[in-house]
Amino acid sequence: MSEDKKYEKSFGLDMPMDEAIKRIAKVTKKEVNKKEENTKVIKEGEEQLALFKNKGIRQVFHENEWHFSIVDVIEAITETDRPSKYWKNLKSKLIKKEELYELSNKIIKLEMKASDGKYYSTEVVNVETLFRIVQSIPSKKAEPFKKWLAKVGYERIQEIQNPEIGVKRAILQWQIEGRTEDWIDARIRSIVTRKELTNEWKNRGVQDKEYGYLTNIISCETFGIDVSTHKKVKGLKNHSLRDHMTDLELIFTMLGEKSTTAIAVSSDAQGLNENAEAAKAGGKIAGGAARTLEKKLGKRIVSSDNFLSGGNRISNPKQLALIPDKE
Repeated sequence: MSEDKKYEKSFGLDMPMDEAIKRIAKVTKKEVNKKEENTKVIKEGEEQLALFKNKGIRQVFHENEWHFSIVDVIEAITETDRPSKYWKNLKSKLIKKEELYELSNKIIKLEMKASDGKYYSTEVVNVETLFRIVQSIPSKKAEPFKKWLAKVGYERIQEIQNPEIGVKRAILQWQIEGRTEDWIDARIRSIVTRKELTNEWKNRGVQDKEYGYLTNIISCETFGIDVSTHKKVKGLKNHSLRDHMTDLELIFTMLGEKSTTAIAVSSDAQGLNENAEAAKAGGKIAGGAARTLEKKLGKRIVSSDNFLSGGNRISNPKQLALIPDKE
């Protein structure tokens, strides 16, 4: 277990990915505007043909997700004239390597229309499973296909129909960018904590426009700097700060926000002022833990590291001065 994982566990911030996505979906359902209830939804069993490099790939809508024909994808990526045999051999190799153990249960068969106009039982998978299969295919077209998949994999699906779709879209994009699984896990958990906090604020009379003010209170108490300064430390322009945080930054952000939520609930904070007090108290808890760890590490938790290429970084990122312990 990595050190970051140990800290997450000690703070009670660790949770399985499936649970995290379900919790995000639960809060998202509450966030979706009622105006979207009449949004046109995709019907179960609806089929469509998507083009990748002029190759047709069949997809069918099943259980609120697009599922893709595996043999169509293999034919498009490898240009083999025997995609079924290629898939049979690849599947056998993956099983022998025990790489398909988790995937095998996610491969399903659905009736799909073939080029002859008839319907045949076809092996299909959702976006996440297809991404993992494609990673096992040695082809120069694999990387372009992943980017294509990120665009078409969640097309037309609205959060009112599938509240998990937004976070799944983000996960796929992070995978394409090469983020580590540990980072993605931490980022997803941070989304859970954030959504549950803002939902609590909403229920306690805080206006959307006031969220930033409360967030800055938590940030100042946790890291000793506000969100704007934190972005300058990382050399960010108009980017999401949390998408560029390190694992530790995410962990302590989560701790501050989870503590704030717990305090707001226990004290029954109402309105901006009382929730500001809860935010200050929650941030102090995270800040105290952060200072303790910083002493052990001999360095600040706030880092200038980001995931931008050099050209996208501001020319003179702010240098962060050491902040003394608060008595």
